[in-house]
Amino acid sequence: MVVYLDIIFLLNVLIDGALMWTTAWSRKLRFRFWRLLLSAVIGGSYAVFLFFPPLGFLYTFLVKFLFSLVMLVTAFGFGGLQHFLRNLGTFYMVNFVAAGVVVGCMYARQSADELLNGILLGRGLTGTLTLVFVGIPLAVWIYRTVIQALKRKQEMVSLMAQVHVHIDCVESSCTGLIDTGNQLYDPLTRTPVMVMEASQWREWIPEAWMEKIRRAEVDQIISAIGTDAFIWQDRLRLVPYRGVNRSTQFMLALKPDKVIITTEQGQTETLKVLIGLDGGRLSSDNAYQAIIHPSLVETSSG
Repeated sequence: MVVYLDIIFLLNVLIDGALMWTTAWSRKLRFRFWRLLLSAVIGGSYAVFLFFPPLGFLYTFLVKFLFSLVMLVTAFGFGGLQHFLRNLGTFYMVNFVAAGVVVGCMYARQSADELLNGILLGRGLTGTLTLVFVGIPLAVWIYRTVIQALKRKQEMVSLMAQVHVHIDCVESSCTGLIDTGNQLYDPLTRTPVMVMEASQWREWIPEAWMEKIRRAEVDQIISAIGTDAFIWQDRLRLVPYRGVNRSTQFMLALKPDKVIITTEQGQTETLKVLIGLDGGRLSSDNAYQAIIHPSLVETSSG
């Protein structure tokens, strides 16, 4: 028997690439083609191991599962535990659906005699029972879990917008979430505050300041103005707000030249706005990096 490893490898690369692309499409993930291709190559290489007896130990459930984790990280990155688990669930859901199609095609291609012999001799009975009593309930559970997450994400998509913040010659762009519950204003000027991850400005903010922002010690930054080098010292503001324990806390903010917000309804350019700097992540799955004050998009124009 002649085995063409190159054909087997390429076939599995195509299959794994299609599975990864379907996963990205289902989760509405942005990806780079070369990363998805590299992930498919890793999967294709694993299929070739079957033809090398010394590597037979790799064909265990644990190793297969670890390979799937490596493929997902390669294609889409980690992006946080919740984000990764959703990708993993979608990936296996796609695999279960694909496997079901393959099994259906195999049954469709069998003749009546082959099917009858298979039932009488018990061939494939164990696999069929496993599919019915384990695979299908598991696939339904994963499907419902992932679909519910997708619905929640689709609901959030309508509240998403592209944000472009301009300060001097610098532009920082990210995805923002329009939060109707965000009523943060500068108390003196009544300027609305759009909260943004400080990491979006890490190239221009001193690392020592970044650490203080993460530890919510922004008052120390204000007291150090004039001693630490910072190109936008005249743009710094200190905005008070109520913390989770109802105590008054302070957020460091920047005064930009302008902010452009693009939604499905149109584009808004705002001059009266402050950019509050948050030291953590605003979204656990990194879906957005800013929280947009609702008053900034009330006058959207087409």
